[in-house]
Amino acid sequence: MKKVYLIGTGTNGTGSLTADAAKAIEDSELIVGATRMLEPYGDSGKELVNEYNPERTAEAIRNSKAQTASVLFSGDTGFFSGAKKLLPLLDDMETVVLPGVSSFAAFCAKCGFSYENMKFISLHGNDANIALEVHMNRYCFFLLDNNNTVSSVCLRLLKYGDGFPGLRVYAGSELGYENEKIVSGSIPDLIGYRSEPLTVMITDNPDYLKYIPSAIPDDRFIRNKIPMTKAEVRSCAVASLNIPHDGICWDIGCGTGSVSVEMAYRCPQGTVYSFDKNEDAIVLTWDNTRRFFCDNVKVLFGNCPECLEEKPVPDAVFIGGSTGKLSDIVSLVYRKNDKANITATAVSVETLAEATDAFRKAGRECSITQIAVTRMKKVGSYTMPDAMNPVWIISGGKKCSE
Repeated sequence: MKKVYLIGTGTNGTGSLTADAAKAIEDSELIVGATRMLEPYGDSGKELVNEYNPERTAEAIRNSKAQTASVLFSGDTGFFSGAKKLLPLLDDMETVVLPGVSSFAAFCAKCGFSYENMKFISLHGNDANIALEVHMNRYCFFLLDNNNTVSSVCLRLLKYGDGFPGLRVYAGSELGYENEKIVSGSIPDLIGYRSEPLTVMITDNPDYLKYIPSAIPDDRFIRNKIPMTKAEVRSCAVASLNIPHDGICWDIGCGTGSVSVEMAYRCPQGTVYSFDKNEDAIVLTWDNTRRFFCDNVKVLFGNCPECLEEKPVPDAVFIGGSTGKLSDIVSLVYRKNDKANITATAVSVETLAEATDAFRKAGRECSITQIAVTRMKKVGSYTMPDAMNPVWIISGGKKCSE
C-alpha cells in the first residue's frame, strides 16, 4: 500500500514547514504540487509532478512507481485547501495529513489579532455575501483572487448601508516572502489599491450588528405607496420558515422588500430571490436591501410562477402576493423541493380560502394563525389604541398521508 502525505507548507514554502512536514518530504520519493510549491526541490533528485487538480493528482500518484509521496498545499490543509477534495480519492492508500501555518494565523499574528471569533470568507472563484457578513461580524478574514481584490471589495462595501465609516481594513500580500507588503486604512483609503493575486484581507468593524434583526420597525423602510408586510406579521411569517444559514429563499410579491431583508439576515451564507411584477416595488426592494447591507438579495422583475421555473431550488418561500396564482406557485415549489417550507399571508377571506385550497391540492396539511395587532398612538394628551387589520398566516406542513 502506498503512503501519501498531504502537507500544508505554510505561507512561504520551506521556511514555514513544520519539522514533521520537512521529514515527510525528505522521506518521499514523489512530490506533487503547483509550480511555486515544487521550486525548492528542483535539485532534490526526487520525482516531481507539477499538478494541483485532485483527480489528476490521485492518478499521478497511482501511476508512479514511488511508494511514498508528498502532496504540497499552500497554507494549512484544513483551511480552504485542496486536501479536502483529494483525501476521498486516496481511500485505497495510507494517508497522513500534516497541517501547516495558515494564511489567517500568519496574518492575524502580524496584525495583532486573535481569530477565535473571526468569520472566514473565501472569494476564490466565487462571489460571497460580503457586505452582510461584514455588517454581522466584528472581524472578517477574506481570501482574495484576481477578480476580488482589496479595491473591488472596498468599492462593494461602500455601496451598502452607511458605507461602514468606522471600519478598518488590513491587507497583506505575498506573506512570508521578501516582497511581503501589509497596508491598512479606511475603505476610501484602499479604493484603487493594487493588490497582488496572493492577498488576504481583514475587516475590523467595531459597529457590527450584535443580533439578528426581527420585526424591524416599519418606519425604517423606504415605502412610498407600495404595500408592506407589517413588522409583527413579518416577524411571525419569517420565523415560521426555519431558514437555514446557507438557505435559498424566495420572496414572491416582495413589495418594499421588508420580508426579503429579514430573510437575508437569517441566511447570511445563502441567497434571497425577490420577485415582483411591479417596477416600483423592484426599485424599492433594491433600495431597502442596500439600506440594510443585504448583498445576498437578488431582486428580479417578472410574473410568478412563470419566472420561477429556472431559479435555484428554494428551501423557504414567502408568498405575500400571487395575483390569483397561489396554487400554481405552491405546486411549483413542492415540485422543485418536496421539503420546502412555504408561508403565505392573507388579509381577505377569499385569499385565505385560496391559500388553504392551494395546500390541499398539493396534498399538504396547513396551519392557520390569525394575527390582530393593536399599536398605541398619541391623540392630543391621550394614548389611544390603533388597531390594524387582522392578517392570516398560512404555512404548509406535512403531507396529508403522513
